[in-house]
Amino acid sequence: MALEELEGVIERCRGLPEKEFKEEDHGIFQAAACQCLEEGHAAKLLEILQDEKNKDFVICMGWNFVGPIVSCALKDKQVTEHRENCLKILDHVVQISNPKELLVGLLEQIEEAFGNNISKTILLLLQPLQTVLIKMKHKKAYSVGLSLATIQSQLSQLPVPYTNEQRKQDEYELCKCCMAVISFIKPFVDEVNQATKSKRNPSYNELKEELLKFCMKSLEYPLLTAQLYPLTGEIEDNSLRTFATEILVYLLAMGEMLPVLMVHQLLQSRKTLREINPLKDDVKYPTNSLASLAYLLFVQHIGIDQFPAVYSPGYFLLFNMEYIAALISRTEESVLSKGLELFEHCLLMIEDNNLSHKYLEMKNILSIPQDLVKVMTLCPIEHLRKSSLKIFQQYTDKFDPEGKYKLFRCLLKTSQHAGVQGYIIQNLKNQVDLALKPGNKNVWFSGPQLVPLLHSVLSLPEGAETDLLQNSDRIMASLNLLRYLVIRDNEWENQTGLWTDLFWIESFLKPLRTGLNMSRAHYEAEIRAKRENQKIKDAPDRETQCSLTVGGKKLPKMTTAMELEVLWSAIYTFDVMESVQARIEELIEPKMKSRAEDKNAASEAS
Repeated sequence: MALEELEGVIERCRGLPEKEFKEEDHGIFQAAACQCLEEGHAAKLLEILQDEKNKDFVICMGWNFVGPIVSCALKDKQVTEHRENCLKILDHVVQISNPKELLVGLLEQIEEAFGNNISKTILLLLQPLQTVLIKMKHKKAYSVGLSLATIQSQLSQLPVPYTNEQRKQDEYELCKCCMAVISFIKPFVDEVNQATKSKRNPSYNELKEELLKFCMKSLEYPLLTAQLYPLTGEIEDNSLRTFATEILVYLLAMGEMLPVLMVHQLLQSRKTLREINPLKDDVKYPTNSLASLAYLLFVQHIGIDQFPAVYSPGYFLLFNMEYIAALISRTEESVLSKGLELFEHCLLMIEDNNLSHKYLEMKNILSIPQDLVKVMTLCPIEHLRKSSLKIFQQYTDKFDPEGKYKLFRCLLKTSQHAGVQGYIIQNLKNQVDLALKPGNKNVWFSGPQLVPLLHSVLSLPEGAETDLLQNSDRIMASLNLLRYLVIRDNEWENQTGLWTDLFWIESFLKPLRTGLNMSRAHYEAEIRAKRENQKIKDAPDRETQCSLTVGGKKLPKMTTAMELEVLWSAIYTFDVMESVQARIEELIEPKMKSRAEDKNAASEAS
């Protein structure tokens, strides 16, 4: 029945110009063709379409076959011979039908696919779509761009495989699609390449722009979130790494220069507002795409042979800072880890103490360590926290003494995390120790320059009412620094300026002593209350669940015994602070008494 209807429409329309086809003929033709395929008459349908008498009809109406063929080809448990005949019909239609109408039909099928059918549809239609685009004479660049945008929009719905197991399974066939898309765009890249070499036909610039847009988007998805290290063992190759390599090859083939791409953001930051064209520059070269490219080049060394080794390590770090900032501000593990790896690679090229303090005036140089601090303190992934701490130390080690001094001063002002402040103070102590060794003296970590930094370190944020437990890391680091200075710097040498005025030290120790007494009394009272509460209940097998707030943070519910253990831990922290403070006071008290007596004697004499 369906075959008869189909043949009837073809017979009625044979020889007629397309404009005389009735609207109902399109509907009958498409419905009949779909039913023929469902009933398994693909072979007979192919025979009808290949009949030379029906060629003109197929040219006009062939695009109506795209939907039914895709629907038929994607069905599960399809008979192999029937599927092959369906694909032959599609190939025949593509070869002779109107390219413009076919393009609309093919893209419509890709756009309407969802779920598991996204990759299957794209893999099925890429080759026919490529054939159609190659045949197009007008608006080719626009059509290629529209096709690539549609494909990328659909692929972006698929999750990027991250673990080795996920890449091995490639459940959603994203890796397979990426490799297929590389083959799909190759003829168009070759066209641009030939036109670039011969310096002819400026119309190819439009095609280049569309291909460049695709390459830039591909650098962001899927490559920015993909794991790109070479694989070993059961998986012989990493398809996404191969995809990344081909993207770089295509960029070079189209005349893009990697050094120019890499310094693009740095040059942009130096332009005036009048010189910047955001509609062109930001869209053409997105920061995330260039950050992904920097990672491929300098960490994975993909295409590094095309990048000249002429830049100084400092400049190399400078033009990468925009990309590092973009990556480590993200929260996804795959992206954040790339930013940390790129940062570490840039730092390893620079010798310790060799990075000029002048770099701190450049964009992102001061904001990057603040982003690192956020990773160190807020990131839920342990290995990334540890990695960021390691890189933070490497970063501070690279600056010259003046750079370290200014960096410490800035971070102490901007960081609100006691652990980070304590870490910076420990770094300060190390630099002072280095400066006090023979032959290493510098003006930044000794003498008058050091005193203002010591004043900011040896202070309590809220005086005696400071939460000592919450700020224990900072306070302990400050006490250890002060004890070191009192022991290491002799009064008669006074290399650090510590002994110039001892009374400001008392302005740190006195409120600390008061705060320790208040805190100890509070926690001891809490311990007594908990013990009394435990005695009253007198039920060893009925532990009461309760909550406790320590250091401004509410701890999870715990038993009374666990609560007591936490309170005793706080008392122990206060004991350690007191012991260090007592040792400092023991060392400076005689000198303070001596100076007080000298001051009194001088006032009496006057």
